[in-house]
Amino acid sequence: MSESVLSLKNVSIYQSNRVILSNINLEVKHGEFIYIIGKTGSGKSSLIKMLYGDLPLTTGEGHIVEYDLVHLKEKEIPFLRRKIGIVFQDFQLLPDRNVSDNMLFVLKATGWTDKEQMQNKMEEVLDKVGMKGFATKMPHQLSGGEQQRVAIARALLNDPEFILADEPTGNLDPQTSVEVLDVLKKINANGKTIIMATHDYALLMKFPSKTLKCEDGSIFEVVQKTV
Repeated sequence: MSESVLSLKNVSIYQSNRVILSNINLEVKHGEFIYIIGKTGSGKSSLIKMLYGDLPLTTGEGHIVEYDLVHLKEKEIPFLRRKIGIVFQDFQLLPDRNVSDNMLFVLKATGWTDKEQMQNKMEEVLDKVGMKGFATKMPHQLSGGEQQRVAIARALLNDPEFILADEPTGNLDPQTSVEVLDVLKKINANGKTIIMATHDYALLMKFPSKTLKCEDGSIFEVVQKTV
């Protein structure tokens, strides 16, 4: 359980030639659950984008699920993202397809071909997030919390080693936020490593875990009571 799945050494993150975060040194072990907190614009999302290959890493050293982020080639990014599940604040479900077809779209895009295997996988991940009976529903027929559960299920389709969640409760009411985080915590308890960016300090109090803070261009670990 001590295997490292993410290592950053002396990393700086840039957007449009502007330094967002500098001198990041971070190691994440298999099975950890880590919050990233900080004000809007402090660099939380930029860090997550860098981790899944949406922002290039040009300064320092970075490895995630055995991929070298500094030397990451464009053609390697889809393969990296098969090993990383990504959950966004705005769900990003295809509005013209039902839940099942949203899942099929991802499976086909990542190389699945066997119809029975695809069906079994969809049922498995929907069951994990409490949405097994919703396969034929359209996104507009689901509540925000239900859409996010589907988005989490979608992130689990390729059995990722790592889940990156960027403000996954940002569009949800407090009770639904608790329910969604409870789903993520259960997934983490089954061995998945999770990094979650959030500004919801109430969730940190209810589900305490290791917490990193982005502030003034730096990122550092904070003790729960001081966040």
